[in-house]
Amino acid sequence: MAADRARLRGPEATPGESRSWWLREALAADAGTPCPPLEGRVRADVAIVGGGYTGLWTAFHLKQADPGADVVLLEADICGSGPSGRNGGFMYGLWDDFAVLADLFGTQEAARVGHASERAVDLAVDLFREADIDIWLQRAGHLIVSTSPVFDEGLDEIRQLQSREGFPADFYQMLSASEVADRCRSPQFRAGALQARGATVQPARLARGLRALVLAAGVRIYEGTPVDLIQGGSTVEIVTRGGEVAADQAVLGLNAWSNQIPGFRRSIIPRASHIVLTEPAPDRLREMGWTGGEAIGDFRATLNYLRTTPDGRIAFGAATATPGHGTDGRMSNDASWYERLEGRLRRWFPEFRDVAIDSVWGGPIDVGAHHVPFFGSIWGGNVHYGMGYTGGGVGPCVLGGQILSSLVLGRQDEFSSLPLVGFRSKRFPPEPLLHIGARLTLEAILRTDDAWEAGRPGNRLLATLARLPRRLGYNLGH
Repeated sequence: MAADRARLRGPEATPGESRSWWLREALAADAGTPCPPLEGRVRADVAIVGGGYTGLWTAFHLKQADPGADVVLLEADICGSGPSGRNGGFMYGLWDDFAVLADLFGTQEAARVGHASERAVDLAVDLFREADIDIWLQRAGHLIVSTSPVFDEGLDEIRQLQSREGFPADFYQMLSASEVADRCRSPQFRAGALQARGATVQPARLARGLRALVLAAGVRIYEGTPVDLIQGGSTVEIVTRGGEVAADQAVLGLNAWSNQIPGFRRSIIPRASHIVLTEPAPDRLREMGWTGGEAIGDFRATLNYLRTTPDGRIAFGAATATPGHGTDGRMSNDASWYERLEGRLRRWFPEFRDVAIDSVWGGPIDVGAHHVPFFGSIWGGNVHYGMGYTGGGVGPCVLGGQILSSLVLGRQDEFSSLPLVGFRSKRFPPEPLLHIGARLTLEAILRTDDAWEAGRPGNRLLATLARLPRRLGYNLGH
């Protein structure tokens, strides 16, 4: 295969009941203007592949910067059907990754990324408020809790981060166990830290609302349009199942499917994330004291993330240990993980022991070696990419759209000069080591997390294997 050519496989359209509860709720609230599949050949200034946050925010910022730009967006299913419409809805910047950014780029540049990402989140918040689009926005902060004595070490790391030059001294508020219980009571919770700048959103409403804004700005969106081939050159040629697009420039917002691009096969490894959602039980939430709307996460390497909904549900998700060569099968629907998550939810919150699970869903995310996104241009400079959000892209994708818009427009500005641009994440090992190694290490990480959460020391051999990725320079594992 030529270096400036990519053949894509998937994602396929998802049937209605298989969609995330978020997306079904958003479509029921407002299905939006229909966008039929592409038929025939069209010409555009810019073609965007992918109708998730990266593609939509890039389209938005492009039209803001150059209203006359002719922008076409191609989405295999419907906008928001991928990770953008099924994540936990945690919206924050990149300050949490300050230590990694500082190690990669230095303290000053890490702070520049942190400030830019925070301004991007504020921009998004103001945009949806001014547009009167209800995305269930709630700026109640993110609560990070320790769930065992071993995980108390994570709180020490936060204290150390607070003292670093360039990091906002007031970013975290350290909380005692009783102060955590004042916000949410659980027999599993110990002390914690509150990141007050974080918000939660209904992720699919955000994606669909952004879709409406870019349509109103004149972007041509073609849904139900899987891309089969992208051919670089002075004119980028994109072949779909029903038509073709010729564009001066292209933007690839492929998330977990980014490893199908030659040169990036070992830059991204797809990894699954799954969520279980309860029936509404607002009275139970009041019993637990979880009425402030805080999002909650823990210190597991296989992160648990959870939040409430306006009608009193709990959405409980986790990064799940089902890596593979591709992005199908157990990546999208793993019954064993739904059982694990339900059991964990009921153990953490006994008040919900008899509250039924209403919906379950999952799918792949784009895991990068350093846990921070990266951007750039390939194939002569007129094909641009953004990838590596590692499940935390709700906020950073706003900044990603600003970066990609600047790259398309050839602007040397605060966005195109960020160190995330042109940075290539550390590559994962080649196959078959990648597949075999990922399954072994992720299983070791999972079992070690489970043992520590249960108050057990865990298996020494598994714990050693769980630490191996970090010893090899990957920001993954323990």
